[in-house]
Amino acid sequence: MPVIKNEYQGRKPDEFRILLGLEGHPDSRNIKTYIEKSNGYKALEKVLKGGMSSEDVINTVKASGLRGRGGAGFPTGLKWSFVPKGPGEKYLITNFDEGEPGTYKDCYISEVTPHSLVEGKIIASYAIGAQKSYIYIRGEFYNEIKWCEKAIQEAYDAGYLGENIMSSGFTHHMDVYSGAGAYICGEETGLISSLEGKKGQPKLKPPFPAVKGYLGKPTVVNNVESLAVVPWIINNGPEAYKKFGTEKSPGTKLFNVSGPIARPGCYELPLGYPLMRFLNEDCGGLLDGKKLKAVIPGGSSAPILTAKECENVTLDYESIAAAGSMLGSGAIIVIPEGVGMPSVLENLMDFYSHESCGQCTPCREGTGWLYKMSKHILKGNATKADFNRINTVANNMRGKTICVLSDAAADPARAIIAKYAHEFEPYLKG
Repeated sequence: MPVIKNEYQGRKPDEFRILLGLEGHPDSRNIKTYIEKSNGYKALEKVLKGGMSSEDVINTVKASGLRGRGGAGFPTGLKWSFVPKGPGEKYLITNFDEGEPGTYKDCYISEVTPHSLVEGKIIASYAIGAQKSYIYIRGEFYNEIKWCEKAIQEAYDAGYLGENIMSSGFTHHMDVYSGAGAYICGEETGLISSLEGKKGQPKLKPPFPAVKGYLGKPTVVNNVESLAVVPWIINNGPEAYKKFGTEKSPGTKLFNVSGPIARPGCYELPLGYPLMRFLNEDCGGLLDGKKLKAVIPGGSSAPILTAKECENVTLDYESIAAAGSMLGSGAIIVIPEGVGMPSVLENLMDFYSHESCGQCTPCREGTGWLYKMSKHILKGNATKADFNRINTVANNMRGKTICVLSDAAADPARAIIAKYAHEFEPYLKG
């Protein structure tokens, strides 16, 4: 288990600000505030006017150890390096679909510091040689769409977007594209399908988007948080970034906390921060003297952890994986004693059944069956054989589909029935 760094002891989350430095400022979304208070667009200037090549930018991000913040945790700089070198049509797409239940970190970035995203996108586009990029955003995010559109327009007006930016010879244009609220479009190839005007369904890989993506051209899809931190890394250097976090999970990350907790919200923490210290001290503990029963640590697709399992967990990819779950999007859902796990299972399976795109039979049929069986149990109409069948169906869903939505439903189901089987017994007949 990673040991928390000595310099973190006794320090509060607001001392670890990389992304949320403008939080609380009345005009944080304004380009003037971003430039004056947050070294805004200095990183872009360093890249375009300071002689950094595209390879220099990629190597800097690689050296920082930045991992994708959308859930998979794949190294960001390495992902950029897969794009073929040389001239040609290429694209950068920001995944701002953010449909994972419990997750709202990307929305918070657009509320506090949208120009960090815009600047990060321009730098990333320079690194891969893309002259066009999109922010693909969930259609329900009305305010967030307006904030992103305004930030982009301010960047155009200031000369940070458009033709021959800073007389560097680099041209880049950026647009916002709103989706229709499909969870499946958070998967990068499903997102690309939607952006192309097709049904939002994932595509087989290979070929991977870096080789053949949007419109058949090389494409990188990055999460909002992954891109928004790039200007800080360019300004301060990879070693400064690696002073936060653990060896394998460097930097800070945004965590959303929801449930009956005293201070829910969005927090920026160094990776490797102890989960229980965070919940009990920084978030103020559970409300009304409630006791912790379980935690979903990384959004609804992350397998549940019991209160006992949470005791020694730290908030990084390796520690949570070792505990049998995943860091995912960093959405921490707190479940207190008194909440029945059969109801939790039914609620989760209802969501995944509704959101399956229907392309793959194991997912289309499996998510539907998991929801029907969990609902059947709650109504008191199920037998022990029906309960056991949940595990059978879930096992037959894993690793058998084009994308991982099927696994995202199966894994939480398997974890809940394995750890809380005793709570289902009163509902079963015979």
